[in-house]
Amino acid sequence: MLALSAIVTGLGLGAMYGLLALGFHVTYAVSRTVNFSQGSTMMLGAVLAYTFTVTLGWPGPLGIAAALIGCAIYGLAVERFLVRPFADRGSNAWLMATIAGGIVLDNVVLFTFGKEPRGFPSPLTEESISIGGIGVYPLQLVIPVAAIAVAALLTLLRDRTSLGKAMQAVVENSEAARLMGIDTRLVIAASFAISSVLAGIAGVFIAPLLNVSSSMGLVFGVKAFAAAILGGLSSAWGCVIAGLLYGLIEALTTAFLGSTYTQIVAFSSIILVLMIMPNGLFGRATVNKV
Repeated sequence: MLALSAIVTGLGLGAMYGLLALGFHVTYAVSRTVNFSQGSTMMLGAVLAYTFTVTLGWPGPLGIAAALIGCAIYGLAVERFLVRPFADRGSNAWLMATIAGGIVLDNVVLFTFGKEPRGFPSPLTEESISIGGIGVYPLQLVIPVAAIAVAALLTLLRDRTSLGKAMQAVVENSEAARLMGIDTRLVIAASFAISSVLAGIAGVFIAPLLNVSSSMGLVFGVKAFAAAILGGLSSAWGCVIAGLLYGLIEALTTAFLGSTYTQIVAFSSIILVLMIMPNGLFGRATVNKV
């Protein structure tokens, strides 16, 4: 029974790590850059959804849609002001700039939203259901399914839409894509918007289980990046699967060894895997064309 409870909890948390890790993959695949404020973007999605649906009383679907649009706008701003100026000069300072941007966002939300965590009501957390003798909120079962569905939709976007094909062209050869008439700047900006929407979705899903606060995204962001590295930044499904695995490792370790050992076991597992497979479980080595 303890193991089943840990598995359910781990899959729920792992799905959130997977969504955030998928966001890291999207921007890395297109531009070889990532948004290290991804955890803060997750927090922004949760805070905006709470503000629109609870504080302002908007209908749930409308409030959530507005929150995700807000996350997309933030992602565009990150690309335009925190990544592009440095990437255009061949500088890696975007790394520190996106970290700083996340810290600024966290503190802006702290001063405007407040410090105290707030409960986010959801019809999926009002009553628990019994599975194998343990009580489980329906939301805990919905989250992993939704995360996999989002990953599948992203795959369809990549393979079946003009934007997805443009992204693939930029991934293969950005200079050739530009010469073919593809606006590479627009494609890269779109990848940051999509990445931020994925983080916002994670925030909306996890908020009813963990409450909403300005500090809720930091730890998630760090663990999601660890999951992205574990799965392989170049592999979309690898990021999702690694996120689920990471969540399971955390939950099972906490259940059987105690929370004191959770981070030791989880991060040691990542180190061990990367020692054996430097590109992650599903990543591929970068081929330098000459």
